[in-house]
Amino acid sequence: MNLSTKAIGGYFELELPPPLAHLYPDALKFQSVRAAFYALLSAGKPKRVWMPKYICDSMFSPLYALGIEIVFYDLTTQFNISDSVTLEVDDWLLYVNYFGICNEQELALLKRFNPSQVIFDHAQAFYTPPLNCLATIYSPRKFFGVPDGGFLVTQIPVIKPIEIEEKSISRCTHLLQRLDSNPESGYEAFKKADLSLNDIQPRGMSNLTNRMLTSIDYEVIRNKRNANFHLLHEKFEKINELKINTEFINSPMCYPLLINDATIRQRLLANRIFVATYWPSVLERVSADSIEYLLIEKCLPIPCDQRYYYEDFIRIFEFFES
Repeated sequence: MNLSTKAIGGYFELELPPPLAHLYPDALKFQSVRAAFYALLSAGKPKRVWMPKYICDSMFSPLYALGIEIVFYDLTTQFNISDSVTLEVDDWLLYVNYFGICNEQELALLKRFNPSQVIFDHAQAFYTPPLNCLATIYSPRKFFGVPDGGFLVTQIPVIKPIEIEEKSISRCTHLLQRLDSNPESGYEAFKKADLSLNDIQPRGMSNLTNRMLTSIDYEVIRNKRNANFHLLHEKFEKINELKINTEFINSPMCYPLLINDATIRQRLLANRIFVATYWPSVLERVSADSIEYLLIEKCLPIPCDQRYYYEDFIRIFEFFES
């Protein structure tokens, strides 16, 4: 039997809309962001990489695996990089577009540093296009209901993986459980799926994830996220200790609300309004008077994604009016 020949007949597959184009059709496609980062590091072989203290620990694993030195830098209150950072010739610098609201800061960084040494992490800024820099990485599962995947756009030659990811089906349990039941029922499966992406050896994006991503109407979702973000900003701008320049907003991951209220997070969670904490382990490498510490302890990333409508936000607003 020749499995490369298209099958006709038999049982149906999962029904999806007709395939469209990827938002970044020329990007290299991997099974995860950390695998894309590993492939980039393997190709470029930097001596050192400057990394923010405020970042998910999983992004360190490719650097550890390749024996590349990590140099940490601090953020300022407006998500800029500390003035003390100076890049040497063989250095790279990775900057995270936090919450998807740091497009203005990225433009400033490209004026300050050599663009060919700068990597932008757009895991939280999927809709922000790649700039003229060394590389940009994207994590679609932070924005859409897909099991895995990572995109890499880069100016340097990176070898495209021959092997394709084949474990995506095992990472779909939480997606189906939330669709069929509720988020609580799938939370353990969600954590298990996340842990299964610890393998950083680069593989190509799975056929399943690739097909799911080409079924998305990206413009409809872009507009919905933008509308939701501006609705939240209109409500919270006066109490938000983060000053957000909405001129550069492009469908962010969430609305980051920095507020001095020690009880609000638990009250929201108790009423099934889930706000994440990014990333608790960072507390081990920052001081109590740093902006990073403040973001972990007091920043509420309010969901603004395509699943929600005005009536959903009314529930959130009520907690701040009571």
